[in-house]
Amino acid sequence: MWADNETSEDLLGFKVHADLLINIINDESVLPITIGVFGDWGSGKSSILQLVKEEFDKDDDKDSLCIYFNGWAFEGYDDAKAALLNSILKELEDNKKISEEIKDTIKEKAKKLWKSIDWIRGAGMVMKNVALSAISAYFTGGLSLIPFAAQRLTEWGDNPEKIIEKLKSEEGQETFKAFIKESKEENKSSTNAVAEFRKDFAELLDATNFKRLIVIIDDLDRCSPERIIENLEAIKLFLNVPKTAFIIGADPRIVKYAIEHKYKNNKEIEEDNNRVVIDYLEKLIQLPYSLPRLSESEVETYISMLICKKEISDIKFKNVLDEFKKYRLTNKYSAFGLSNFEKILDAGEFEKVKDNVITIPSLVPLITNSLYGNPRQIKRFLNTYTIRKRLAEVASLQNFNDAILAKMMILEYSEPKLFKKLFEWQIVQDGLPKEVTKIEAMCKEKGIDDVISEIKNSDFKEWGKPKIIKWFQIEPLLSEVDLRDYYWIARDKLENSITAASMIPPVVRALFNELLPESMTASVTKSILIEKFQPFSNIEKDAFFSIMSSNLKRNPQQKRLYDIFNTMIESKIENTIYHYTEALKIISVSDIEPAVAIRLADFKSVSEIGDFLNNYFKDGKSKASKAYNLKK
Repeated sequence: MWADNETSEDLLGFKVHADLLINIINDESVLPITIGVFGDWGSGKSSILQLVKEEFDKDDDKDSLCIYFNGWAFEGYDDAKAALLNSILKELEDNKKISEEIKDTIKEKAKKLWKSIDWIRGAGMVMKNVALSAISAYFTGGLSLIPFAAQRLTEWGDNPEKIIEKLKSEEGQETFKAFIKESKEENKSSTNAVAEFRKDFAELLDATNFKRLIVIIDDLDRCSPERIIENLEAIKLFLNVPKTAFIIGADPRIVKYAIEHKYKNNKEIEEDNNRVVIDYLEKLIQLPYSLPRLSESEVETYISMLICKKEISDIKFKNVLDEFKKYRLTNKYSAFGLSNFEKILDAGEFEKVKDNVITIPSLVPLITNSLYGNPRQIKRFLNTYTIRKRLAEVASLQNFNDAILAKMMILEYSEPKLFKKLFEWQIVQDGLPKEVTKIEAMCKEKGIDDVISEIKNSDFKEWGKPKIIKWFQIEPLLSEVDLRDYYWIARDKLENSITAASMIPPVVRALFNELLPESMTASVTKSILIEKFQPFSNIEKDAFFSIMSSNLKRNPQQKRLYDIFNTMIESKIENTIYHYTEALKIISVSDIEPAVAIRLADFKSVSEIGDFLNNYFKDGKSKASKAYNLKK
């Protein structure tokens, strides 16, 4: 089994990405800079950031101070901006790289900044209630109003907690609104307040004698939209001073969603929302760096290295890892696998690794295509594979073939609907479905285009996808294989696919939440689905269907979930009808509202779902059935 967390142990050959970021940051002429390390959920962003941190943390690097934060660390605070500033100051005061003789100087210079942070936090608590215009914040840098207004609060005394209590009152909020109005009129003064903070922070950095401060904020995309924006604005407004480099690890789609969320109720920018999102992102992040998906050779290398690490001692694996690093310096394109291990390991070790790695090369194209070169998905796939392999051993299953297990899991993972169809075929034919024999015969020694044409004109149209044809063609073939054992060890997944059991990617959850408002019209729903759902990978689409189906089963009276599914059918989104009907099979007709049934009656003439719905509502006794059958 393999732990699903970030590591500075580079099994992906990602050091080249880390080295590039380090090279950029070491160029003093580009500082200050904010870099966005962008990639899908599970693409390896965190591992790259760990490699960057490890390099800058080395004791012989006297010129650099690197601070690492997880974005989640600020999620529970009332003001993420203040929490971030607070954490950076604390690290600067306590970091082991800072000599004792200058720590007192740093602490003295930090006192003024600590006080400013207290006021930022206090003012921020009430800012949530005074509805500062988002458009004003965008075009004038609205956060600069906070320090100015905070200074005016000193008229109420010098105890922040008491002032905060007063601010919560109606009178206090009205007074603070007046301060905000005044701060708009005195914009120059408010700008000076931010400039003063930046000046003090820059002087503090000078006192440390470091040439560069690197602040890494990882997993920002797991924060709420409000926290994402607060952290980015804190960097832009308060911390973007000479000698600083900020590295943000995130899925760019989540960051864009957070920006959209910030301005969702602003009529002034509604018409050009996409342009505002792009402009805002460009202002906050100067250098976006997008990670590529793993190639087939990189996937083969990654799986081989993971298995090798599991099968041999840590000391021996260090030798393998060192050789891999040398290999990557001269060969960026080829896989590092069994042929390389044989030169490094002794005979016994090599045979142990070989037994587990031998089936990989033939399956790599399918794994890469099905899992979209995503390291986290690959690791989860291997963990599930390992569990099932062990279950087969414990259950003493005879003639069990690990390669067939892996092949069946690829179908399960990438095409859960077809995986279930194959299950239905084999269960009534004692594990030997004749349909598999027929399809394999069609696929034999033919080009993809010829096979697609033949399958499209057969009873197996839904199997006529290029990746499924390749799946049938690759060894081992299944026509003479009893599939019952392979479905027996996967029986816990027959209702819920692997992806359904996995953690839902943040970008999928964000889309689900965005679509939930009951007031959203069908046209807006369709527009969002086309813009955001359609570009999803198959894994993300399956995850979206999973969260939709599971919520519908738990909340069968939530009309909005039916509305989303209905719009997806009308938008002709692939696999919608399958997931919709599978969910409806679990729901009692008596739990469905008549209004939902009337809407479903619109699909009576849709061939793929009409017969199912007519049968589903045929009892005629429930209110939903009566409503459905009334509509012609």
